[in-house]
Amino acid sequence: MNRITIYLLAFIISFTSFKVYAQQNNRTTIHTNASGDNIFYHTIERGQTVYSIATMYGVTVDDIYSLNPGSRESIKAGDQLRIPQQDVAPSGGIALPQENYTFHTIQPQETLYSLTIKYDVPASVILEANPGLSVATFTIGKTIRIPAMSIQDLPVTEYQTVTKTIEYTVPRRETMYSIIRRFNVSSAELLELNPQLKDGVKAGMVLKIPVHSEERVVQTPATPPRERDVNALLSAPKQINWVNMIKVALLLPFMTEEPDPNPTATARFIEYYEGMLLAIDSLRNLGVSIELSVYDTGNGTARLNRILEQPEVKEANLIIGAVQNEQIGPVSAFAQEHQIKYVIPFTSRNDDVLSNANIFQVNTPQSYLYSKAAQIGCDLFRESNIILLDTEDRENKTEFMDAFKTEMQQRNIPWQELTYQATTFAADLERIFDKDKRNVIVPLSGSLDALNQFRSPLRTFLDTSEEVYTVSLFGYPEWQTYTRECLEDFYALDTYIYSNFYADNMANNLVDFYTKYTTWFSKTLINTFPKYGILGFDTGMYFFTAVHKYGSNFENNLDKINYRSIQTGFDFQRVNNWGGFINTNLFIVHYDKASFTVNRSEFK
Repeated sequence: MNRITIYLLAFIISFTSFKVYAQQNNRTTIHTNASGDNIFYHTIERGQTVYSIATMYGVTVDDIYSLNPGSRESIKAGDQLRIPQQDVAPSGGIALPQENYTFHTIQPQETLYSLTIKYDVPASVILEANPGLSVATFTIGKTIRIPAMSIQDLPVTEYQTVTKTIEYTVPRRETMYSIIRRFNVSSAELLELNPQLKDGVKAGMVLKIPVHSEERVVQTPATPPRERDVNALLSAPKQINWVNMIKVALLLPFMTEEPDPNPTATARFIEYYEGMLLAIDSLRNLGVSIELSVYDTGNGTARLNRILEQPEVKEANLIIGAVQNEQIGPVSAFAQEHQIKYVIPFTSRNDDVLSNANIFQVNTPQSYLYSKAAQIGCDLFRESNIILLDTEDRENKTEFMDAFKTEMQQRNIPWQELTYQATTFAADLERIFDKDKRNVIVPLSGSLDALNQFRSPLRTFLDTSEEVYTVSLFGYPEWQTYTRECLEDFYALDTYIYSNFYADNMANNLVDFYTKYTTWFSKTLINTFPKYGILGFDTGMYFFTAVHKYGSNFENNLDKINYRSIQTGFDFQRVNNWGGFINTNLFIVHYDKASFTVNRSEFK
């Protein structure tokens, strides 16, 4: 473990006592909201489950089942669920604890202004409670949360966007582009205030720079805000909080001071850290300043308390890491309290993202992954003869198959089901194959055992059949680990794999990464998938670039962040108007029979 310090930029090992952070998950009673109902309506989105929806609103799955009996069997994107309203204490002129919200489903003709009147809550408070709220998300059927407070007899703090000018003396080597990026202004704005720029940027020029900012305006009930001004808040430009030095806290279990129950896992976390160092070096060469503080969390939560007390962590722009859910919870609460962006790189089974606007979850939750894979599978094969092949394996992909069948049903795409029997397989294929369409075989299991059962008999059938059939396989992320045994068959069977990670060994960016990694650390990456060293590099490049270009509140400009990843793509979508972001990027990896090449297509 000592060698890790050789590459350390700012390695801080913190040993801490245990401190408990807990969310209140107590059941609440039914509340009648301002519309006179004790329920509201949630429109189901792709990837959501009854459990995630219940967690999102602080109710139980049984609450949802009781109001929506059909949801016990299945739910479908686009349908609505009746959700019981949580009890909210009576408003009394002061803001109540964060857990006290009324959830509201936006109705036709409602506006932000009308909701401030309806619930007697300032627009600024509604916007603060719903960081994702904008013109694009304030739409019919969307849900927002209304804090339990009143504006009666209270001054109301609103925000107005104003534009001022400052003077800026142009230094040497400054360009029009760098000025625009530095101050987040347009070229038209600069030219309007500085006509001399038509002749080019010159060192020593004193320029007028427009600066947009939000100013607090305190109003009383005697001077209520105008309807037009309140509704305009949804489209007000977001000021960028620029960062000169990006401060990052990396929390990983290096196990330096306790017995290591899983040395292989620890070695992968070290590789993740090393990959992030390579990202920092790459960006440093482009002039980006990054301060990395690294902490050994160990197992459990015993050290987290002192780690979270360190000034470097409290002042961080990004916190990355923590592995176990019991560690993620306290870090999530800390990030929310201090308004620090928190990147969860490994687990996909954490619920904090549903209610914490500061969280970015890199590893796609399975329900979202399956939903998107089913959607893309139907896009690719909607005109094909789809065959679901059951090898009676114990590792069937039941959740994916449910999502795939639901998607096909909604689109009226027919499919056939076949149980593999070695003695009748050729006859069964001849019976259900279509010589005029592509025949797409989708095994119910992703295991190597399942694949081994049918891949050779399938090729034998195709080679010996009197008919000429077009065939493709559609399968799973773990198939990438079977290439040593199955690569020839993948090409021969024109195989498609959905996955949230894929690295092309022939790509220049991967070859360059391997070369640099070997040079820096005198070793090669552990042969597992996904490779944590590349994940650390991709994660660092994406988030450090985001903060550099768009400040500590880069979430307002996610659509402008374009990073060409080596292994893990990024497409972060907010889970609701008040929660965090999950990565919904998906690759389709195609082992192309015609060209004998592997192609990676990215779906955002």
